[in-house]
Amino acid sequence: MISLQEIPMFSALEEKYISELKNAVHVKHFSKDSIVFYEGDESEYLHILMEGDVKLYKTSPKGSQIQINRFAAPSLIAEFACFEKEVFPATCEFVTEGAIGLLHFDKLYEYLHQPEFSLELIKSLTGKVMTLSALVHKETILSSEAKVADLMIKKIAVFNRLKNNEIASILNLTPETFSRILTKFKKEDIISVDNHTLKVLNEDALYGIVETNTMKECTNCIAHFKEQIGYKD
Repeated sequence: MISLQEIPMFSALEEKYISELKNAVHVKHFSKDSIVFYEGDESEYLHILMEGDVKLYKTSPKGSQIQINRFAAPSLIAEFACFEKEVFPATCEFVTEGAIGLLHFDKLYEYLHQPEFSLELIKSLTGKVMTLSALVHKETILSSEAKVADLMIKKIAVFNRLKNNEIASILNLTPETFSRILTKFKKEDIISVDNHTLKVLNEDALYGIVETNTMKECTNCIAHFKEQIGYKD
């Protein structure tokens, strides 16, 4: 399990503050598939991922999961909700065994006068905004084939590390759709799969798929995405 010093937001704090944090943080252990919190839950604690991997997802009105992101330790989770005193905007679930450190808001606020601490917090929040922006782009602009091609271009290692149903979940595709796209790519000699290892044979073809299959058939894609995640103005 990682130490508090390994978390960027805490790494710049003086040793006396680290000692205080160690006493203030309550570590809670979770098994795989355990829910850390549900969308709509309230909390008085900052959640610090100290061990393992989690996924954050929203549930559409039809009951399907729309995955927002995955995080590996060390990482902060839903810090925006913490500082804005809002309910959690998504459900957090462990995809491995792991541990969460819980730090009460009152203790957290004591460190905001530390410039380095505040800067790292701003960086973390900015990173989450960029992640959400990328998600909206992916879900409103890219077709199913383009989403798979885009992931192959950017993170090919994911295809050899995770199971197909896990990758489909990341891309918010059904396993059947994802499998059909892989089969199509193999038939077109864009990729090969040997001993469960996927290799890209024609990267130019992947770029072509992303460039030519980027507009979904919707008149107002942003509105469609809001409807998907059950967002109400």
